[in-house]
Amino acid sequence: MPKSRRSKVVSLTQVAKKTKEHKSSLMSELQENAEKWRYCWLFEVGNMRNSHLSTVRQLWKGTARIFFAKGKVMAKALGTSPEEEHRVGLHKLANQIKGQVGIMFTDTEPQEVVEWFADFKQPDFARAGNKASRAVVLPAGPVMRIYSDPPEPFPHNEEPQLRKLGLTTHMNKGVPTLNAPHKICEKGKTLTSEQAQLLKLIGERMVVFRVGLLCHWDSATGEVAQLEGGGLPGDENDDESMSE
Repeated sequence: MPKSRRSKVVSLTQVAKKTKEHKSSLMSELQENAEKWRYCWLFEVGNMRNSHLSTVRQLWKGTARIFFAKGKVMAKALGTSPEEEHRVGLHKLANQIKGQVGIMFTDTEPQEVVEWFADFKQPDFARAGNKASRAVVLPAGPVMRIYSDPPEPFPHNEEPQLRKLGLTTHMNKGVPTLNAPHKICEKGKTLTSEQAQLLKLIGERMVVFRVGLLCHWDSATGEVAQLEGGGLPGDENDDESMSE
């Protein structure tokens, strides 16, 4: 007996797989840019957010070309051996493409690139699994949204959500209120999904999106220079950067 069409399960989360044509197109584009620009940088990203990476792309539009794709595809496009490399010396950079990294082609001098990315930091909300960069305690009284200017209490219709996330609130004159202080998180402890959601609701940004430069290839010499002290800091949730 054939299965009924009514009982057919349709996944709403399916994502189309990348085709061979897409990979070939990406590789060709990488190779074209390797011929166009003088420098090729390898970078990693801390607390990845597509919106912030898009900001970087926009700010460098016209002066650089940024790729953040599958590492194996990028490495193959550049060539991982002297025999396969697209341009002289590129295999030295291609062999360092491991993990979640990206490539930026540009003609901008290395010192200017280093200084720009050292200054580029975008505070953002932590996600479940991040470590808290500081302790956050809500004081007794109305639960406040700290991001508003001036801070304002949560509306009455959001109290059920606050209680669902672990706050023991009650209504006082139509305002969600705490009878006692509530510690949302402790510094250095891994955040749960409920803690991360609470921090986002009150407006506490606890992580920083940043780009860590690793090395760059120079087409003029065919050499790859490692960036001294390059990459991301050991603690990507470094609270000092949030107060700068």
